[in-house]
Amino acid sequence: MKRLACFLFLAAPMLAADAATIEKGRAQEKRQCIQCHGLRIIHVQRLPRGAWERELDKMVRWGAVITEREALLEYLAANYGDDKPLPVLPRSADAPSAGK
Repeated sequence: MKRLACFLFLAAPMLAADAATIEKGRAQEKRQCIQCHGLRIIHVQRLPRGAWERELDKMVRWGAVITEREALLEYLAANYGDDKPLPVLPRSADAPSAGK
């Protein structure tokens, strides 16, 4: 039991750092990504980490300024990785109804 408590005590800063990194990434997304496009285009994708890296490289080539690249990458991989389920998106108001 002592070992578990010691492990948890030592792991706590790591877990907090991961949460802090994810939060930095979320802030980076809101600050930088929405300057060029909506968040929906990001949030509907499910890419592996390497593909997210290539997407960030492409955005930088197109002029995006990413000051917290690792944090943004961690955020994208953690929330929109290829292991995450696809979101259920609302239908637009002008979409044909299912019964017609």
